[in-house]
Amino acid sequence: MLSTGVSAAIVLFVVYFSLTLIQAKYKHYRQARDFKCQEPNRVKSAFFGMASMYHSYKAKKENKLLDEIGKFHDEYGYTFTQSSPIHALTATIEPENIKAILATKFNDFGLGTRNEQFYPLLGDGIFTLDGAGWTHSRALLRPQFARDQVADTGLLNEHVTGLINLLPKDKSDFDIQRLFFLLTIDSATHFLFGESVGALVSDSTKGGILNSSSVGGAAGFAEEFNKSQDYLASRSILQGLYWLINPKDFQEANRKVHEVVDYYVNIALQARNNPSKELSGERYIFLNALAAETQDPKMLRDSMLNILLAGRDTTASLLSSTFYYLARHPETWKKLRHEIVKVFGESDQPLAEITQSKLRDIPYLRYVLNEVLRLMPPVPANFRVANKDTTLPVGGGPDGSHPVFIPKGHIVSYSVYIMHRRKDFWGEDAHLFRPERWEENAKHGWDYLPFNGGPRICLGQQYALTEASYTVAKLMQRFDVLENADPDPSKAPEVLMNLTLSHANGVFVRLYSSSDA
Repeated sequence: MLSTGVSAAIVLFVVYFSLTLIQAKYKHYRQARDFKCQEPNRVKSAFFGMASMYHSYKAKKENKLLDEIGKFHDEYGYTFTQSSPIHALTATIEPENIKAILATKFNDFGLGTRNEQFYPLLGDGIFTLDGAGWTHSRALLRPQFARDQVADTGLLNEHVTGLINLLPKDKSDFDIQRLFFLLTIDSATHFLFGESVGALVSDSTKGGILNSSSVGGAAGFAEEFNKSQDYLASRSILQGLYWLINPKDFQEANRKVHEVVDYYVNIALQARNNPSKELSGERYIFLNALAAETQDPKMLRDSMLNILLAGRDTTASLLSSTFYYLARHPETWKKLRHEIVKVFGESDQPLAEITQSKLRDIPYLRYVLNEVLRLMPPVPANFRVANKDTTLPVGGGPDGSHPVFIPKGHIVSYSVYIMHRRKDFWGEDAHLFRPERWEENAKHGWDYLPFNGGPRICLGQQYALTEASYTVAKLMQRFDVLENADPDPSKAPEVLMNLTLSHANGVFVRLYSSSDA
């Protein structure tokens, strides 16, 4: 009798589940019909989508995931859909669709399980929260990025000088990307915490808390921070199955990073309660300013980690890609250096102080950085999850001109990396590095999104551009020769895509002054 009862219950469950699924399908069919939606092209993949999942996973392991996404768009169009046992997904590189996701239908989309995926490292911060939590976090941070201190070139000078001191003096090859990641973690922690972690400083007595903490110095802090991010990227790929990736190594890396940040948070809170304990006199400190708004230590830690992630990785990515292209285009290097030296002079005979306003007044510098951000956007791909049944403006039907129905819970991914290479927007030479295209036509809308768009547009955009511009100018003042030292110079860049974009094999160059003995 028990067996018969269990069997009946199973049958009833299967029937109920099937009927519910059919009802949902019919509801979606009617909604799609009412909105005049049509299906986009569907990826054909064997074994219920497992084959395409495997190819994407393999491509990521080989640092070819963006190429794989590009191939899908070449075959299936600017908007397509695919299914797997883990999720159903629509991918798009249509500006109108991305505008809807990020702006006009902002409330229809959210981050899905990103908070749970990223929580072990980043907690509740501006990059992990939706709704009221995100609104509060952004309101807390926004005033700090509106301040003049964000463009503190005096602070930047200290760290760029440290970078220059580490460069080889014998004209030998070196990986400039590695140094840019040291530079940006030093400048970001100095701006945020009031003191740098000292990654560019060879003296092991420097670095304060780092040498007495379990991370074992600045290099250890960077290593643990990178390790945590690698795990976050893998958890993000698994979407709702993120919890399958939570090894002890990941947990320990998060603990070590939190230990360091908590140290600075405690100092800021003590300074808040006792002004005589301020970390520094007149210099602006992001954490101290934030502590004046909230005394919640976890909120402060989470906010600092979210900003540190963006402040270090995206700017290092931009600088690395800038020198990747400049080293392969000597005519661009010479032209830009001429413009820089004309305004600021060379380092031994400076004409003017390098300021944010003066940097903005050099059009060709802006063209070069725009072109780098077009070809190698620091955040090359992203996604949102539908909070409700909704639609995208285009992508459906044989010609892709009809709306596309997006049911609640459906993932919509978008790649600005691929969109920035569309020939219908950028011409037949869309894959080539040519800064002059910005002089010919600088008017672009949602087809150019290196800093995202809509309410979630990057708060630190000016911070990143100022640091990158200043660093390029200082290096050009000091050195007049930049050479590509890649052992395979004709090979396309091998892109490592985790939370941000970097060059998988580094950026090897020779940088020196022709007047040096």
